[in-house]
Amino acid sequence: MPMQKYYFIITLCLISLYGCAAEVKGKLIQSPLSSQQLTQAFKQQHASWKGVRYKTGGLSRKGVDCSGFVYRSYKDGVGVSIPRTTELQSQQGQQISKSELKVGDLIFFKTGSIFKSRHVGIYTGNNMFLHASTSKGVMKSSLNNPYWKETYWQARRVLK
Repeated sequence: MPMQKYYFIITLCLISLYGCAAEVKGKLIQSPLSSQQLTQAFKQQHASWKGVRYKTGGLSRKGVDCSGFVYRSYKDGVGVSIPRTTELQSQQGQQISKSELKVGDLIFFKTGSIFKSRHVGIYTGNNMFLHASTSKGVMKSSLNNPYWKETYWQARRVLK
């Protein structure tokens, strides 16, 4: 078979794979864990990362940003890969109302001067969420806090 046919076949395969990957957006990922295991996994992530300082672009215990913490918590704690950035995370799964929140849902905020920045955390139940705070590092916060109430943007369910 001539090389051009191989290139054509490879190109078709790559186009097919790209199309499948693009369809994942908006769909829910099957959780490998039960809801009880999911709760425990995020408790362990909190215990393991608590107090780690905030570092823009960080992905390690030497420093982590909000989307990096969410990315690592899903990857290491749950065994599920999600996008790395807040922007892409905010497009994953399905948007849900605040009243529908379940453990593991992603919560997004519009923060910073004139709300141009975005922030993400993981809902852990009882109106609490895990996140990497710019001032206190990885911590648990309440959605009842006036700051978080004012800056709340959206919630997304990634896992079914």
